[in-house]
Amino acid sequence: MSEEKKIPYKIYLEEHEMPTQWYNVRADMKNKPAPLLNPGTLQPMTAEELSGVFCDELVKQELDDTTAFFDIPQEILDFYKMYRPSPLVRAYCLEKALDTPAKIYYKFEGNNTSGSHKLNSAIAQAYYAKKQGLKGVTTETGAGQWGTALSMACSYFGLDCKVYMVKCSYEQKPFRREVMRTYGANVTPSPSETTNVGRKILAAHPGTTGSLGCAISEAVEDATTHEGYRYVLGSVLAQVLLHQSIIGMETKAALDKYDITPDIIIGCAGGGSNLGGLISPFMGEKLRGEKDYRFIAVEPASCPSMTRGKYAYDFCDTGMVCPLAKMYTLGSGFIPSANHAGGLRYHGMSSILSQLYDDGLMEAVSVEQTAVFEAATKFARVEGILPAPESSHAIKVAIDEALKCKETGEEKTIVFGLTGTGYFDMVAYEKYNNGEMSDYIPTDEDLAVGFAGLPKVD
Repeated sequence: MSEEKKIPYKIYLEEHEMPTQWYNVRADMKNKPAPLLNPGTLQPMTAEELSGVFCDELVKQELDDTTAFFDIPQEILDFYKMYRPSPLVRAYCLEKALDTPAKIYYKFEGNNTSGSHKLNSAIAQAYYAKKQGLKGVTTETGAGQWGTALSMACSYFGLDCKVYMVKCSYEQKPFRREVMRTYGANVTPSPSETTNVGRKILAAHPGTTGSLGCAISEAVEDATTHEGYRYVLGSVLAQVLLHQSIIGMETKAALDKYDITPDIIIGCAGGGSNLGGLISPFMGEKLRGEKDYRFIAVEPASCPSMTRGKYAYDFCDTGMVCPLAKMYTLGSGFIPSANHAGGLRYHGMSSILSQLYDDGLMEAVSVEQTAVFEAATKFARVEGILPAPESSHAIKVAIDEALKCKETGEEKTIVFGLTGTGYFDMVAYEKYNNGEMSDYIPTDEDLAVGFAGLPKVD
């Protein structure tokens, strides 16, 4: 029997095979990510300083770069079991359509109501907030997947949830907004008139469509000015990549079950949660010298933090109230165009991924959104899933790599992250189908404006 017939379309792990620990890739990194800095003193943030913004247990996870594995609390595992393990799917139909010798697999994270991988960290962060006895949490959301996931998690644990949603996504995705409200969240378009930083941003940029950096500033201000609240973040931070490692741990376990070794692992990259989670255990093997893989981060050409950004300390938010992180960044003042991959419209990249990229351990490419939606449509027509615009960046490059295999005759194994579904992104698909979608690539002059605002850190 041929290999193709032995390997099913969908590889599922049994419930008892689901990982019970998160993996912290920092433990195996020779060059650790640079520490977060206090914006006032420019000294490394202490646990005491961070605990005013984040939950205590999450602060411990954020600052720990030596512990390789963290046990997942049983209450979180119980929730995970509602939708995990998620399937690893062999894209047989896409392979046939491309006429490629490559073997293509995707880890599908859209099989829950939030429609994305974001629930993996939302449930963890809500759990720690509840355990600490807090009233509620505040956050930002771009396309809405994170806000939806957090609203679900807060509903489950009985917490108040305040979401600042990037204005262009708030207007483009009204149904995503209504899902959040259905789960009890209070949703505010950002920038808004309800916070000091929001009013300041609106005064400086009248009519702005907003950005994740703006929304973060508002959410942090809200949390720090209301007793019993903490701020939670859906990407970028080390604690989030830790929680999302469940994706990579499951992917590796499923591949190992059938003795499959990937050659290329691809993920979309905005702040880094999906990509970091997917590649973590594989990157760990590479860092330890056990195996070698090729990792590719895919970002939008309209917000190219890795491919065109600077590796420097920068504010994580537009309002400059958050700690400084060393990362590939376009500058906290950079306001990206209102493209349709709202979850990737962030000016910076995870410090962990930035360090790995700077060390030459992974690659990064940027792609234009019309090409992304062309790939998304091709995938949907043969694989039967309408992908999220964010995920479709990874699909685009997976197709590109598979076509390269067609040219060379190489039978490479490609794995990519399908972070979620696109059923709330029909305005974007409508624009593409009507031929009304355009590409925007910032000029060097556009980027220079953001770079000019980078803080001076020795």
